[in-house]
Amino acid sequence: MNRKQFIESHGATCRNWTWSWSFINEQKKVIIFGAWDKHQMGNRSLILSEEWETSGRGKKQPAYAQSREHIRLVEEEGYRLMTFPMVYSDVNEKGGIGPAKIKDFTPKLMAKSLIRVGPCWYASDDMVLPRLPEELAPGEELIEGASKSVSVNSYERNPVARAQCLEHHGYTCKICSFNFEAFYGAIGKNYIHVHHLLPLSEIKGEYVVDPLNDLVPVCPNCHAMIHSTRPALQIEQLKKHLQDRESDT
Repeated sequence: MNRKQFIESHGATCRNWTWSWSFINEQKKVIIFGAWDKHQMGNRSLILSEEWETSGRGKKQPAYAQSREHIRLVEEEGYRLMTFPMVYSDVNEKGGIGPAKIKDFTPKLMAKSLIRVGPCWYASDDMVLPRLPEELAPGEELIEGASKSVSVNSYERNPVARAQCLEHHGYTCKICSFNFEAFYGAIGKNYIHVHHLLPLSEIKGEYVVDPLNDLVPVCPNCHAMIHSTRPALQIEQLKKHLQDRESDT
C-alpha cells in the first residue's frame, strides 16, 4: 500500500498527491497530516511552520496554503486531527534546500491534539514528555532496576563558558524573567540553567563556543519547554508565545 492508497482508504483526499502533506475527509471532518521523524520529539511532532510557506530557494510552496487551511479547520471548525509517521529522506537535498522526500511511512493513524507556539503548529497527545539526555548532569546515572541498563550520549559543558555567560547575562530567565534569588531568597542565589542556542546534541562534536552569543540563562521550566519540540523552540518564539497567552487572559 502506497501513501495515496493509505490516505484514500480512510476516505481522505488532497489537491495534489505529489506535493501535499496534509489531507482531508470532509464527511467525517478529519484532517490528516504526515509527521516527519526528523520533527518528532517524544509525543510531539512539528506538522506546519510559517517558514514552510516558501522553499529554500525562495519559491512559494504549493502545499502550504492547503495545509494552513486544514489547520484552520482544526482550530476553528472542530475537525479532528490525525497523523501518521513518515521517515524523511534527504536524497533530494542539495545544500539543505532540496524538496522533502518520503523514505518510508507507517500506515497507522493516531489521534492528536493541536498546539500552536508562535509560527509553528504541533500535533501532540497527553503522554508524559521524556527527560532529554542532554539535560542530564555530567556523570549522572540512570538506575531504576537491575534488569535494564540505559546509556546516553554525553556532551561536555564548559564551566568557564557558563560562568562568562552568566557574568554577562545575569541570573534572570531570558524568556519569563523568573529570578530564583528574588523568589526563594538566599537559597536561590546564582541558580539558573544555561541554554545552548545550538544544541550540542545536534553538533555531535567540538566547536568554539561564544559565551555571550551562543549561551543564554533560562529557568528550568522554560528550558524544558524549549526542548519539548524538535527542532527546539527559539528563545523569541517561546517568549512571544507567553506574551500572547498573557494578552488573551
